[in-house]
Amino acid sequence: MNFEQQRAAALAILSSNMKASRKCGSFLGQCAVDDTPLTERQERWFGQLVEKAGIELEAAQ
Repeated sequence: MNFEQQRAAALAILSSNMKASRKCGSFLGQCAVDDTPLTERQERWFGQLVEKAGIELEAAQ
């Protein structure tokens, strides 16, 4: 997943009706603005949030 896909997914999750903690919101905000690669742990959490929110990731181009 490239940064633009990560940003789009993070913004989609933030705009969804998914209930999220303050920590989760902060993490998603970071994912939307910081292009630093995610750690493995962050990638797992991000994937879980994408799945929980029912967001479909765009295919890599």
